[in-house]
Formats: sequence, C-alpha cells, structure tokens
Amino acid sequence: MAQAVVTASKLRLVFQVGMDDEGKPILKAKTFNNIQKSATPDQLFQAAQALIGLSNDTLSNIERLENADLLA
Repeated sequence: MAQAVVTASKLRLVFQVGMDDEGKPILKAKTFNNIQKSATPDQLFQAAQALIGLSNDTLSNIERLENADLLA
C-alpha cells in the first residue's frame, strides 16, 4: 500500500481586491511558505485570522497547501 509523506506545507490567503468590468471578483493570493507540517487546522486558522487583520481587502478563502512524496 502506498503512503504519502508530507514534505512541505503552505498557508495561502485569498483576498477579493475588487471587481472587473463584468462584475466578477478579482482575487489576489498571498502564500506563506515553510509552515510547520505538524500545525493543526485550528493553529493555522488562528494565524490566518491575525494576518487577515493586517489587510484592508476582503477575505475570500483560507487554504492549506501540502506537497507530499508518494512511497510504495
């Protein structure tokens, strides 16, 4: 059975920075690299909340991105 071993973890905050001519949202993402692989979802959410407070833009999404090696 194959296993996935997480090699890197990132936190990405997606903000709505405006609207285009057709009324669709314009999104901009800020990615924070080298997040501890052992960080829990609650810890990431708390960190994201602190960072969101530093922005004037509207939050659209909070994402955790992980890279993993697949091993047999």
